[in-house]
Amino acid sequence: MNAVSTWQKSSYCGEGDACIHVASTAQGAVALRESADPSGSILTTTAGDFRELLRALRVGSDSAPGFELSYGPGDQVRLRAAGDGDAVVTTSRARWDAFVKGAVAGEFDHFAEERASGARASA
Repeated sequence: MNAVSTWQKSSYCGEGDACIHVASTAQGAVALRESADPSGSILTTTAGDFRELLRALRVGSDSAPGFELSYGPGDQVRLRAAGDGDAVVTTSRARWDAFVKGAVAGEFDHFAEERASGARASA
């Protein structure tokens, strides 16, 4: 896994609550993980694909190019990036909803920006 910057969670996550965390890698990719499972999967994607995910979430869609979102038993939510092998971020519906609220509020927009050098981010 590429080294990441500081992990950020949505302000809609309660203090100390586990949530989906987002970070940038030194190579310009975007990383996501479930903080309740720090040794679990870390999903990586490009800034452009992450931007598409944010756009989809803002319009209330469960479908974004480059991602697979599924709902499992109980309140389980699973997010996988196409082309990222077996990395799956698994979270609860409440944690996913907090992430979505943060995405809609623009809290993660800076992760979706392409690098100033013009180089496309890659996982």
